[in-house]
Amino acid sequence: MSKNLIKQTKSKFIRVRCPKCKNEQVIFGKTAQEIKCLVCGKELAESTGGKTKIKAQVLEILG
Repeated sequence: MSKNLIKQTKSKFIRVRCPKCKNEQVIFGKTAQEIKCLVCGKELAESTGGKTKIKAQVLEILG
């Protein structure tokens, strides 16, 4: 009997699509800073001190 010593995180990675240029990007669900699109520079998400406020289309939540 072995115990699972690795704790699971409560936050996930999220695949989003930029509303301006349609670029797909993976972001962290609890970011500490504003996230911009790597192609056009539009703001995709902003930090709220907890969960990220997403300003883009969510495509998939990754485990």
